[in-house]
Amino acid sequence: MTSKSSNTSWHCLFGTLLKNLLVPVGITVYVEVPIMAKSPQVDILLLKREDTQWTAEQLALLPDGIRESQASHLLLEFKYTESLSENALRQSIGYDFFYKQHQKLTEKEVQTFLLIAKQPKPDRLKKWGYMSIQNNGVYRSQYPLLRDITLLSLNELNDEPHNAWVKCFASRKTEKKKAFSILRQTALKSATSQLSYFISGLWQHWFFEKEDDEIMKKLTEKQVMEMGKMWGDVFFAHLTPKEVVDHFNKEELLAQFTPADRLAGLNPADWLSALKFQELDEIELYIKKLKQKN
Repeated sequence: MTSKSSNTSWHCLFGTLLKNLLVPVGITVYVEVPIMAKSPQVDILLLKREDTQWTAEQLALLPDGIRESQASHLLLEFKYTESLSENALRQSIGYDFFYKQHQKLTEKEVQTFLLIAKQPKPDRLKKWGYMSIQNNGVYRSQYPLLRDITLLSLNELNDEPHNAWVKCFASRKTEKKKAFSILRQTALKSATSQLSYFISGLWQHWFFEKEDDEIMKKLTEKQVMEMGKMWGDVFFAHLTPKEVVDHFNKEELLAQFTPADRLAGLNPADWLSALKFQELDEIELYIKKLKQKN
């Protein structure tokens, strides 16, 4: 059986999630960042912030480990199919060093994170001196060469709304399901349409696509978006008008219509009956003014 992840650029899909999630709250996201002059593009993501502190809106979207960082440049090396390895750590060290050198940035201005979808084995963590700090799934090494590379194990992150976005890319389906459930309950209703389509497309891919589906061997951002939009269209097509209305905040829904649209189909007696006496008095005064003008 051919793995459906064999040719998929998972760091690009992970970057798409972060762009749709974080750019609206003022965090710049770059995918495949050049780390030095005349260097090839590498499989790394870059988050940049202008303010010295994360805003409350930003903190609500950033996972443990990253949300505690004081750096203005955050390099993210994401591994979906690979386990924690010496090669992965070597890459992260190289990216960290050359990016700081090329951009002329200090140690405090840059922090590098290695995000692993597969949970690292205890013996590998011990081998490279990684120990859990503060929150589950966040590891720092006691070895000088690795102390600047923070490790995030997506499967182990706490089940909090701010962790749920990245946990959509955890390797364990149980962790993915919990993450999607949290997002549906807390965040998706206020998310942009693009972000909602992307999350819905990921859900479709993780839980409904066949493992040996030839089409899914190389999953792209466009495919994920199209799957999500299609799923959303099918979902709403089977809802009754009342279910559609109940799905949205009533004030926000009404704001999409003009006053004339809101009153369409109602006779004066219908909409006047819903008004309070004070509102009726105001209408009466308004009508008198109109008559005087005419």
